[in-house]
Amino acid sequence: MTPEQITTLLSLGEGQRIELKSSARNLDALGKVVCGFLNASGGYLICGVNDKGEVVGIDASPDAIKRIEQLFIERISPRAFVAVQIEQLENKPVIVIEVPSGKDVPYAFKDVIYIRDGEETQKADAETIRDIVMRYQIEPERWERRFSFADIDEDIDMTEVRAAVSDAGKVQRAFFRNATRPSMVLEDFSVARYGRVTNGGDVLFSANPAIRLPQTRIRAMRYSSDKAGDTFSDMKSFEGPLHRVFEEAYSFIIRNTPSISRFVKGSPKRQDSSLYPEEAIREALINALAHRDYSAASGGASIHVYPRRLEIWNSGALPDGVTKENLLKGHISVLRNPDVAHVLYLRGLMEKAGRGSVLMVQKCQENGLLAPVWESDSKLGVTVTFLAPEVTPEVTPEVTPEVTPEVTPEVKSLLHHLEGMMNRQTLQDAMGLKDAEHFRKSYLLPALEFGVVEMTIPDKPKSSKQQYRLSVKGKELAKKGNY
Repeated sequence: MTPEQITTLLSLGEGQRIELKSSARNLDALGKVVCGFLNASGGYLICGVNDKGEVVGIDASPDAIKRIEQLFIERISPRAFVAVQIEQLENKPVIVIEVPSGKDVPYAFKDVIYIRDGEETQKADAETIRDIVMRYQIEPERWERRFSFADIDEDIDMTEVRAAVSDAGKVQRAFFRNATRPSMVLEDFSVARYGRVTNGGDVLFSANPAIRLPQTRIRAMRYSSDKAGDTFSDMKSFEGPLHRVFEEAYSFIIRNTPSISRFVKGSPKRQDSSLYPEEAIREALINALAHRDYSAASGGASIHVYPRRLEIWNSGALPDGVTKENLLKGHISVLRNPDVAHVLYLRGLMEKAGRGSVLMVQKCQENGLLAPVWESDSKLGVTVTFLAPEVTPEVTPEVTPEVTPEVTPEVKSLLHHLEGMMNRQTLQDAMGLKDAEHFRKSYLLPALEFGVVEMTIPDKPKSSKQQYRLSVKGKELAKKGNY
């Protein structure tokens, strides 16, 4: 398997730096590579694939993941956002380590600074370290790192701090020196120093940061029609610690979004769900809160729920290097507020930093919806829009105008995951489906019947070497973007 095929299957995006490791037993080797990526422009470290591109699999037990994450937390300084995820390649587990470009260079692993030289990781010499430090010194301090006017004893919501410790313990991503002392917990979260809270800590843990930072509020409105105006049936303003604001805003969206009923092929039961996939909504909302520009008092975030669309807005344009195009394909995450993002990751809220947008697209397509639409402007900020399916005489409620009427959401999902030639088990695993009979009846057979997928050995349908690929009709749909 080539690096290009691996990046495509894992939705890493085109042209990303990746390094392959056949195992994760040598933790020091992993730490050096991660440190080098942090000091460069980021990258992906994939464990379970050898240098030849052969997927050998890896120990992906909770204990193994815990050892890796603990290594990064304890041995890389300053602390940095590094996401560790388990994925499947060729039915074998691999570990994908996503490393965004660091904002606090130079980083060190076990007190040694490492850099990338082409495809290699090496120790930085004295001249390189001096150059890195000089470049960093002329950059202004990030807003989230500046000290807040919040008082660590009077303004911090201790219940929220304890909840964060509990959440981090459940996902086993944070390791505290003393979880019973809030001041030490805040320091371990990198949101307090010398007994003072940073702006990032204020946003995350203050009982009401909006007193000092009005831009932390979220305004949410539900309109009676699809035209923005004064007519709305529900309006709320949320303020408080970031996690609480997120949960309340998410509940507002779900409460004000209509549910739809779907009949799953092969089952007499009706499934009721939100018009927009809940996983996609959560991802869009957490991204808006993690990546918005908090530095201006006039900034903020807002939610607009219309009968036929949902808009989530945040101040600040897309970061440099992130475009509307690579949001659809995957990219190395560029973090505007890495300290805030790191805490959200430690609490289990940010799973795939650079691939969250790909998840949103996949979930929408699986539910028969158009992909979300992103708009970015340096002055107006970023808006992501979810679109409800258009219902016309030619199109049923389960499909969108750009999909031929006979193609079901299940078939569209299969087409989205089918890459090249794949056997039945590989395709089923890629779609995350466990019931083989359900996959065959609801996904594979309809795709064959519709003529969008074909067998590689059509005269021997039960052959053990049978694989499936897009037909001419399927390729035409893919070319037009119709699934």
